[in-house]
Formats: sequence, C-alpha cells, structure tokens
Amino acid sequence: MIRTNCLNQALIDRFLDAFWSERGVSRNTLASYDRDLRLLCHWLDEHGVSMEQATRAELLEYLAVRVRDGAKAATTARLLSSVRRFYRWQVRENMRKDDPTAQIEAPKQGRHLPNTLSEEEVEALLQAPDTSNAHGLRDRAMLELLYATGLRVSELVGIRLSELSLSHGVIRITGKGNKERLVPMGEEAHDWIQTYLRDARPTLMQGKDIAEHVFVTTRGSGMTRQMFWVMIQRYAFEGGIVRHISPHTLRHAFATHLLNHGADLRVVQMLLGHSDLSTTQIYTHVAQARLQDLHREHHPRG
Repeated sequence: MIRTNCLNQALIDRFLDAFWSERGVSRNTLASYDRDLRLLCHWLDEHGVSMEQATRAELLEYLAVRVRDGAKAATTARLLSSVRRFYRWQVRENMRKDDPTAQIEAPKQGRHLPNTLSEEEVEALLQAPDTSNAHGLRDRAMLELLYATGLRVSELVGIRLSELSLSHGVIRITGKGNKERLVPMGEEAHDWIQTYLRDARPTLMQGKDIAEHVFVTTRGSGMTRQMFWVMIQRYAFEGGIVRHISPHTLRHAFATHLLNHGADLRVVQMLLGHSDLSTTQIYTHVAQARLQDLHREHHPRG
C-alpha cells in the first residue's frame, strides 16, 4: 500500500489538472498516472530526493528496483510514460531546464496477440441465450450488438435510449477522452435490439419509469460491467467454448473478423475508437497468425 500523499503531492496534482484540461483523458487514466507518480514520489522521499531535483540516474535506479520487484516490461513502459510526461510538463512550465527521462529508453516488449474467437465460436456464443424469455432476449441483443460494433463493455452497458437511432441503424458512443463517434450496428444486431426493446425491456422494467439505459435489469437499473462479465462467461460455457473469454474478447473478434474479410485498417480504427492507428495494427497480426494456423492445419506441406 502507498500512503495518501507524498511530499510532492501538490505538484503531482497540478500536473494531473493540466493533463486533464489539455487531453481530456478518462478518470481511469488520471488515476493510473497519479498512482505511478505517487509511487515514484514516495521512493524519492525515502532517498531524500524531491521530484523537482531527481536526476536521470535516480530515475533509472527506481525503474531497476521496480524490475527487480517483478514489474513486467509493459508495466515498466507504462510507468516510464507517466514519468516522462510529468517531466516534460515541468520543462514546458519552466520548472526545470532539463528532462531527466530524455535519454531513458523504454524496455523492449514482446508483441502480445489479444485473445479472440473464431467465427464458429462467436456463432455458438450468440446462440447460447434462451430467447423465449425476457432475460435471454436482452442477453442475445447485448451479445449481438457487442460483436456487431466492437464496443468496449463500459460503452455497451452505458448506452442510453437517446443515443440509439434505430431508424438510421447507428449508436452515438462517447468513448475514452469524451470523444464521440457514430457506430453502425448492422442488420442482425438492429433486429435483435428492436425485438428486445419491444418484447423484453418493458417486462424487465416492470412498470418502473427510471432508467434511460437501453439494457436494464429487473430492478429497473442499467446493466453493469460486472454483471455482463458473469453473463458472457456463463454463455461461453453453455456454447461449448472451453477457454477463458471476457467481453473484450468479442471486441477483438469484431476487429479481427472485419480485417479477415477485407476491411480497411483505418475504418476498423474509427469503429473501435482508437486514437492511434498503431493500437489497431495489432489486429493485422492476429489475422496473419490465424492464416498461418489455417495453412499449417490444412495445407499438405503445412
């Protein structure tokens, strides 16, 4: 556990305020930066060094300590990114003349391919809910929409009726950094959403006139990420999918299957709400890996 504050907490708070106002980042991103900087601050406090005076050597020593304590390359790279942004802000604000992170290289990271599903596995998952009842209709509509749009689970459960346009077949999504994007839902998902809204949502609401959320529970409140995570695990089991999946797995499947069927990478980037194309490029590697697996499995000289 880390203490609530460190000696330079006020400076960290100033940076976070500036970072939020400039970039409009999410609360989770701010919390991550705050945590990284406070951990560094406490370590420097223990060594009698202020954050304003920290040198490249001291920052390298701190990173080395974190690695010795078991921090992985991705964690170390994220930590360095937080610290680097903090010191660049100090230089820009004329709080110090040099950036001690300028000559520190991020650790090499192996390319991690996201867990995804085959098209057959997705079909089995989508078919798992019992659509003869209101809960099953809601769950089928949510799964269809998630696969059709590649939404983040927080975006999915947060959709409000005012953001849904069935006449145009699109949803207005507010993603990371409060950035809005219009996402087409496709005919299949459109039909399931329409059926759910007509036949299931009123039953689940039980006459309660409260939630503006599209997807609701019998308590009249919106679905939560935790509830949906449990739901997708259950349907994966019922659909015969024996490996671990999460709501994000369907987001990965959405992107991978689009690319497998010839979609342009920049279109996929826009649909996913990625600000950087390099984030989306990982899915080209997933698609290539899948093609290699198919070649090895079916080619006589594979």
